[in-house]
Amino acid sequence: MPLFEAVGVRKRFGGVEALRGVDFSVEPGEVVGLMGDNGAGKSTLMKVICGAYRPDEGEIRMGGRPQVFRSPRGAAACGIAVVYQNLGLVDQRSVAANVFLGQEPRRFGLVDTRRMRAEAREVLTTLRIRIPSVRMPVAGLSGGQRQCIAIARAVHQGGELVLLDEPTAALGPEQQQNVLSLIRDLRGRGKAVVVVSHNVDHVLEVADRVVVMRGGLVSGVRDVAGTTAAEVVGLILGNAPAAAPDGAPHTSGEPA
Repeated sequence: MPLFEAVGVRKRFGGVEALRGVDFSVEPGEVVGLMGDNGAGKSTLMKVICGAYRPDEGEIRMGGRPQVFRSPRGAAACGIAVVYQNLGLVDQRSVAANVFLGQEPRRFGLVDTRRMRAEAREVLTTLRIRIPSVRMPVAGLSGGQRQCIAIARAVHQGGELVLLDEPTAALGPEQQQNVLSLIRDLRGRGKAVVVVSHNVDHVLEVADRVVVMRGGLVSGVRDVAGTTAAEVVGLILGNAPAAAPDGAPHTSGEPA
């Protein structure tokens, strides 16, 4: 059973239909690459998944149960976490404070700093994230380390489905590989991950499936083991056949 499903989702903004009946699912322990050109509907779908937008039509399911997310807080309560491209970190606060941001442990009405630091170290160690100290402000970290801290926060705060918006953008090659390695670790721990990215090579390196959107629709689905970068680019540009419901490509005699 899929961990998450979106069935027949539509979203309109005035006279513009950003999502036109999208079906999308993620299995536990699966990494799905969500790709498409600008304006394809990726960001809108991601915001529907995380509760920032409410769909006009269609159904959202978690673990097979229909859900209505009235806010991102509602989606988070169901185990959906999102890491936007701007990361949402507070530069002046420590690594530990950012891991617990908004969910700080308290003791006698005050923030339990000792517990927060101890648990933050444990989370980072478990996810194999190397940070000199959980006491240091995140402003002193590299771009790759900051990305990893944002992902650690999403996992620590209960994310069973983690949405990553352009996680390797603006990072150097070494930092990119660190983030990709962390995504693999999340899959190994049974987390479901959706990677929204324009980088085909990175998506094919870590994903199990690729879902390509175009014009507010899913234009194709491919298993990474059976596709190529050229085919994915063709789907993005509209030059390749869509995928059948079972994931097999259409032949020329079948309607896409």
